Amino acid sequence: MSDLVQITEEEHYSLIQMDDGKANALSFAMLQQLGAALDQAQQVGKVVIIAGRAGKFSAGFDLSVMSQGGDAMVDLLRQGAELSRRVLNFDTPVILAASGHALAMGALLLLSADYRIGISGNYKIGLNEVAIGMTMPHFGVELARARLSKRYLNNALGLATVYDSPGALEAGYLDEVVDAEQLLPRAVALAEQFSALNMEAHKNTKARVRADLNAALDIALAQELGT
Repeated sequence: MSDLVQITEEEHYSLIQMDDGKANALSFAMLQQLGAALDQAQQVGKVVIIAGRAGKFSAGFDLSVMSQGGDAMVDLLRQGAELSRRVLNFDTPVILAASGHALAMGALLLLSADYRIGISGNYKIGLNEVAIGMTMPHFGVELARARLSKRYLNNALGLATVYDSPGALEAGYLDEVVDAEQLLPRAVALAEQFSALNMEAHKNTKARVRADLNAALDIALAQELGT
């Protein structure tokens, strides 16, 4: 299996980088390697930065699997939902450095992270499932309902509106936008800042803040996947 995900341990953070040489589709292999990287990051207990390749964070689920339907599609959807929920409830702060386009499941990962940084430029961020013939999964609806600005929710979901970086900032996909060359330096600066937090207090407080969302996700995943 080729290395689609690299993890680098630094003093104050673990840097996880996705690069499949293309659109960083969330395939079974990519999801497996992301899970392994998060396992390692969880063991060391540092702040986590997740980044993509230049110009591409992730175009979402592997469409070659999703277009087949059947058990494989359901399994990929389940694994993506599990990854999203793991990021949402990770023990330490998770910073997502959106290095370019973030669509569909890639955008749902944005909605799962603690802090999201995008880059200025002609990049597309959004939930385009309806535009490509997919009904938004229940868990995606709940993530969007919790993390997006209410006045953008209908357009973002039902009309598959895709935003540039400033629009994504206003809608709630991002917390800030920087020039491309400042993306990783800014993420590192935030990781160093967040590393001073009491991680036990962070974990417990995050659990309280997201308790309602997690309860909604329990129901959503049962509806979607029977889990």
